[in-house]
Amino acid sequence: MQRHILPEDRVHPAVRHKIGSRHSDIVDEVRSAVAANQVVVVGMKQNPNPIKARLLLNKAGVDHVYLEYGSYLNQWRRRNALKMWTGWPTFPMVFVGGVLVGGASDLRALIEADELQPLLKEPEN
Repeated sequence: MQRHILPEDRVHPAVRHKIGSRHSDIVDEVRSAVAANQVVVVGMKQNPNPIKARLLLNKAGVDHVYLEYGSYLNQWRRRNALKMWTGWPTFPMVFVGGVLVGGASDLRALIEADELQPLLKEPEN
């Protein structure tokens, strides 16, 4: 997969810090949750798709952590940092075993194809 990202040498040194630190708190929070949990769903209020993803996981008996950031009416700038970090354009963002697997419909496809369980990390002793 190749994703177009502006190379650092094409960004003026005076603004690099702004780019690297803008809403880094939300990215750090999600990264920590993904590292510490087998399944993480990142969503927002008023969006039915995070609810669908969580219901699918509950039905499959898969424990998960849910992180919610704002709604259609607020926190879009903070959520944009997550979109830029992952390259994923919508919510929810579903992480399984540390890997972004997509959104609710992608999660449904994994479950229907019996491909979700193999993605789960084995608990470390």
